Amino acid sequence: MMSMDPAILWLGLVIILLIIEIATMGLTTIWFAGGAMVAFFSTFFGASAATQRTIFLVLSLALLVITRPVAIRYMRGGHVKTNADSLIGRLAVVTVEINNLGQSGEVILSDVSWTARSKEDGRVIPVGSKVRICAIEGVKLIVEEIKEEETCLY
Repeated sequence: MMSMDPAILWLGLVIILLIIEIATMGLTTIWFAGGAMVAFFSTFFGASAATQRTIFLVLSLALLVITRPVAIRYMRGGHVKTNADSLIGRLAVVTVEINNLGQSGEVILSDVSWTARSKEDGRVIPVGSKVRICAIEGVKLIVEEIKEEETCLY
């Protein structure tokens, strides 16, 4: 029986892991591909099979635990809010009285009319009041009334 060169096995594993990573983009197998690559290079320095496996396992797990969170944070660092997410915290003006019990309420924000509900169920917010958007539930803005002095940012 003919045995295969360990370098070819490690290189094959690198290629397979990279293909899986490209297909899934899960930032999981890339770290094991890194470990397999170092194990591949270790074959040229005469490392034993046990040493190669140890290098692969230790380095792969270290890369996964240490660098994966940093890589994920970096990739999501430029996360752009969706249109809906970008509304939270903004100010709007009530155009139809907001009354949760009466199932009424509407605000205008950037020339767009939105259905609105008060954050507090028993609270009625009159027309012309300024409100801050707290959350979005479906297509309704959940708002809270703000005082006039809160709108001025010095």
